Amino acid sequence: MLKHLAIQQFALIDQLELDFGAGLNIITGETGAGKSIIVDALSLLLGERASATVVRSGAKKAVIEGIFDIRGNRTIEQFLERHEFDLLQEGLLLLRREIYTNGLSRAFVNDTPAKVATLKELGNYLVDFHGQHEHQSLLRVPVQQKLLDNVGGLEGIVEQYQQALQQLKAAVAEYESLQQREQQLRQEEAFNRFRLEEIEHIDPQPGEEEALERELSVLENAEFIIDALHQLSTLLYEGEAAIRDQLIQVRSLVEQLQQIDGVFDPYRADVQSAIVMVEEFARFVQRYESEIEFDPQRIEHIRQRLSQLRSLIRKYGSLEQVLAAKAQLQRELELAENFEEALRQLQQQIAERQRQVGKIALKLSHRRRKVAAEVEKQVEQLLQHLGIAHPTFRIQILQHPLDCTAEMVVAATDEGCYRCFERGIDSVEFFISTNVGEKPKPLVEVASGGEISRIMLALKTILAKSDRLPMLVFDEIDVGISGRIAQKVGKALKNLSRYHQIIAITHLPQIAALADEHIVVQKQVVGQRTVVTARSLPPKERLYEVARLMGGEEITDALLESARQLTRVSNGT
Repeated sequence: MLKHLAIQQFALIDQLELDFGAGLNIITGETGAGKSIIVDALSLLLGERASATVVRSGAKKAVIEGIFDIRGNRTIEQFLERHEFDLLQEGLLLLRREIYTNGLSRAFVNDTPAKVATLKELGNYLVDFHGQHEHQSLLRVPVQQKLLDNVGGLEGIVEQYQQALQQLKAAVAEYESLQQREQQLRQEEAFNRFRLEEIEHIDPQPGEEEALERELSVLENAEFIIDALHQLSTLLYEGEAAIRDQLIQVRSLVEQLQQIDGVFDPYRADVQSAIVMVEEFARFVQRYESEIEFDPQRIEHIRQRLSQLRSLIRKYGSLEQVLAAKAQLQRELELAENFEEALRQLQQQIAERQRQVGKIALKLSHRRRKVAAEVEKQVEQLLQHLGIAHPTFRIQILQHPLDCTAEMVVAATDEGCYRCFERGIDSVEFFISTNVGEKPKPLVEVASGGEISRIMLALKTILAKSDRLPMLVFDEIDVGISGRIAQKVGKALKNLSRYHQIIAITHLPQIAALADEHIVVQKQVVGQRTVVTARSLPPKERLYEVARLMGGEEITDALLESARQLTRVSNGT
């Protein structure tokens, strides 16, 4: 939810800071006071397109900053992790947008520079604007289908469908790749067989080159090695002044000194270890010397073998690459010999996966239609309650049959094949009519600002528990309504605020009386300049503002009492 909003040098705002609560946040003010400027600033903070004209006259830049509480919102936390933004302590998200007079714009996420598109993507996870703004997510057809599925608890089946569809696509991609390779494999078969026979004739083994090079190095230097080993044996063990004999003398002297002074005690073990090490090394030298044999024929054989291996290495890059090429050539030749069988097996696999996709898709479609029928009834009832007398709300669910032989990524059923979409074989769209005799039209074509806000409010009320957007903004939700209907709209907003943070601009006292937080916006002239200010009202001042909205330029005791009664009735006290 939005906790704090700071605006500087934006439109008619010089400097403004506001705190928001978790429930129903109401914004009121005189007509033309600049209430929508706050919503405009929030929309820019969340990635909407900006113009240099929003910078206050005389300023270099406009700055909008928002602090959001995202505790428990794993979607946003994962988004930040994916984009490598540091997480702030206490589950807070800090967004900032700077707009300059030259038209440039900068964005920051948790004080880290970001693209404006990143803010917009974050905004789609944080806020839903309803009014004259672009963030009207319910107008987007893909969102309508997802929300319907959320209401029906269908996400589990959707995931099963998506997994099955992904497996189908993978099988189709493998089949198409194999088809494309057929001619190439046929053309290259003879050459590949020649290359494989060449490798198999030489028959290289893993690590063979390194082992042969080591053996050749030893054989070519056998004379020097034998002489050096002989000298080592003499120095270590066999000579008159052998190191082993001298160490034994050292040990004897240390033992005598130890008996006189105990400080020599630890060093006796060190000397003994040195004797053991010399003896072990001497035995290794003797074994190694016994194995050395100068063999000119073996040297020539190794040189010839290395020449063969290096001829392959020059062609393929390394011995490991030679062996990899051998395995690949074997696979391709085997595939060329059994191409038709490989295609047949893939076709069978694709057919099985088409049927699996179709089975899950039909199950999903059946449940989706049942949920849609129930949502249609609920939305119509709530729209009537909100003052739209004759609403018709329909959820259109269409399927798109296909020729089973025309495409391979299809859902196969007993009735035929259907086009596969991301969330099933259904295309879902919300349709609405608000007048008797009018045919329902797509939701996106509904023109009336106040009417569409009430439609959104009705849908959001139905979908509230399943919709994961934490914050909703309603601008001009009360256009064209008053009296009893206004009170019902207010109650619907209040109920919705149990699941979402709500920010609503209103001029109706029936709605304002329900506020958990009440912000009043004013336009003033300060030092020959017009300035928009806003502040949160304490409980007593809220009563005066409700009274003002009821129509009193002069706030009388009678008007205050009416406001008090309206507040009590609205809040059920």
